[in-house]
Amino acid sequence: MNRIVAVALALALAALGACSTPRYNADLLQTPIDAPYQLASGDRLRIIVFGQDNLSNSYAVDGAGNVALPLVGALHAQGLTTTQFARVVESHLRQGFLRDPSVSVEVEAYRPFFVLGEVTVGGQYPFVNGMTVQNAIAVAGGFTPRGAEDSVDLTRMVDGQPLTASVPLTFAVRPGDTIRVRERFF
Repeated sequence: MNRIVAVALALALAALGACSTPRYNADLLQTPIDAPYQLASGDRLRIIVFGQDNLSNSYAVDGAGNVALPLVGALHAQGLTTTQFARVVESHLRQGFLRDPSVSVEVEAYRPFFVLGEVTVGGQYPFVNGMTVQNAIAVAGGFTPRGAEDSVDLTRMVDGQPLTASVPLTFAVRPGDTIRVRERFF
């Protein structure tokens, strides 16, 4: 009878392990400090078309990664840098709307990051440059008494794929990251 229970328990643990999110090395999540920022859903952009005050405004990157602009419609911004997206806007405005447009794009507000798990107030928070995991947890009210304080799981989109790794509290947070504080055993 004990063997049957042990085999059933082993099968249950194997099934639960298959359902878990794969964890990767934290080195895969490292982004060079001088890497250009890539736009994504949730970013808010300030687009300035020089000499065209009616086209210059604040625009949001929608869920599909597009920005809807007057005259030209929705333009794809997902994965582009601000400079690349400015060139896209210029090329579309050049097609029958303006003779020689000059466009500037800057990020007005970065997409939020998320803190889940064993924190006082989990949820969505606005991103601030230079933020570490420890700062993000402090913004979420700190650890609960059951929170594991040595490392956390961080999920980041890398080349269009979500990657999860266990990272130290000194790890840099990027816009769109999801931080999950695990429950400690003792």
